[in-house]
Amino acid sequence: MVSKRVYGADGRALCAMKSPSNTDIVFIRMPGIVSFAEMAAVQRERRGAVESGTAPDTVYFLQHSPVITLGRDARPDHMLSDSATLHAAGIEVIETDRGGDVTYHGPGQIVAYPIFNLNHWRPSVGWYLRSLEEVVIQAIRPFGLQGERIPPYTGVWVNGAKVAAVGVGIRKWITWHGIALNVHPDMRHFAHIVPCGIPDKPVTSLQLLLGSAPSMDSVMAQMETAFRDVFASHG
Repeated sequence: MVSKRVYGADGRALCAMKSPSNTDIVFIRMPGIVSFAEMAAVQRERRGAVESGTAPDTVYFLQHSPVITLGRDARPDHMLSDSATLHAAGIEVIETDRGGDVTYHGPGQIVAYPIFNLNHWRPSVGWYLRSLEEVVIQAIRPFGLQGERIPPYTGVWVNGAKVAAVGVGIRKWITWHGIALNVHPDMRHFAHIVPCGIPDKPVTSLQLLLGSAPSMDSVMAQMETAFRDVFASHG
């Protein structure tokens, strides 16, 4: 039995609980709105520490400033607005080293970045992607929502609309990037792209599905519980 610790952005422990896993997961909630570039640097540093064994497996929770990210499989025709339009809307465009196509991040969306050594869990890309989807499915269930998968795509849908995107990077079984769960983002910003390169699947949010948005803290708390539950049996 080991302690599953929850940390604030200042590194101070917020709470601890026992888990049957033999691997410790640290949860860090980044305050405010975080730029994509800033978080990329944080992930790089943490990846090195996790790989060297000087830091435990970590999940960062945060909200990004408005940004469209281009994964390794992104197609130019999945960008529906030109650079001038995006600049006027205050949206950055950044190429990334994650898998997948085009994705939007912004305030009102919870981004979860697990920095894991999959050798602690299961060194399998497919298993890891399905596990991240399961985290979302379990996290939104207490709000009365039934998430589902739509093969062959990656992500989580409710009533045929995508509520969470999943895109990761993995090198030497160390993970980065992760989950983007729409709580109450500005949904107009998704009109600038073909989200995740899937033209016939709309996007949605918890606010649209429920009529009002749950608090970001309450959703993060459910995601923390889901991470523990999903990964505990594989530690």
